[in-house]
Amino acid sequence: MNNISIKTFTRLASIIGIGLISLPAMSQTIHQAKYPLQAMRQKITKISQAPGGTVGIAVMHLETGDTFTLNNTHHFPMQSVFKFPLAFHIMHLVDEKKLSLTQKVHIDKKDLKPTYSPIKDKYPEGNIDLPLKELISYSVSLSDNNACDILFRLAGGTAKTNAYIQKIAGKQIAIAANEEEMSKAWEVQYTNWCTPYTMLTLLQTLHEGKQLSAASHEFLLRTMEETSTGPKRLKGKLPEGTVVAHKTGTSNTNDKGITAATNDVGIITLPNGQHLAIVVLVSDSPASQDIREGTIANIAEIFWDHYAYGSR
Repeated sequence: MNNISIKTFTRLASIIGIGLISLPAMSQTIHQAKYPLQAMRQKITKISQAPGGTVGIAVMHLETGDTFTLNNTHHFPMQSVFKFPLAFHIMHLVDEKKLSLTQKVHIDKKDLKPTYSPIKDKYPEGNIDLPLKELISYSVSLSDNNACDILFRLAGGTAKTNAYIQKIAGKQIAIAANEEEMSKAWEVQYTNWCTPYTMLTLLQTLHEGKQLSAASHEFLLRTMEETSTGPKRLKGKLPEGTVVAHKTGTSNTNDKGITAATNDVGIITLPNGQHLAIVVLVSDSPASQDIREGTIANIAEIFWDHYAYGSR
């Protein structure tokens, strides 16, 4: 088995949806890690059962390619996580000179729908002009729903963003509805979905900086590092000051007590300067917010402990 390549492990993980970590790269660090590999898998499996519903995980040590997935064939509703691929598309359009970060975007009162929106809170009457870079920050860092839908309009609609993202990350992701459309019916949110590994692929692509210019790559990473939502998720149990470039996503809870999505995806900077891309998606859970967010934090902590200890 030690002769199986990292890519082969990744392909198997994608096909069967079972967590796999490539052994050749792991063998250099596992004896120093806090959790032995088998114990680590058992602990992750137990933690993933806590919120009920379905928990999807995809993790990659970006410098070695070590990869782990769980429930990778399930279609997880993204909710606001889709603001990350949207911002990726917007930055691509900036690189193509079709948009500019400094261009002013006019926002009318009719653009400010009754939804979660720090822009609406600050400018309830609208009739303002904001630079594109500020709209991106509102959408990604603050998860503003109105800013998101204005960006979709500038991008040419969800279909254009979907086509671009599938081209660079694969077909196991769908962006079909904007925030306003998702708000109209519970079922609509499930039309915006991804598998954990596909979202991981997009994070890896961002980290590698091959699809965007250096300036656009830096801007998007910095904007994700400034995310203020979900402090108890990926960042919840990591050492204070750990740099995490991430995007959260959260649904409402229906009258049956089911929360469709509690998500966090991002890139964690390890103590030695290396990086861990991590996707944790909790879908259709009957558990409390504390349990759902705690599940994400616990999973991130396990991988942090493994690679932080192993990298010393």
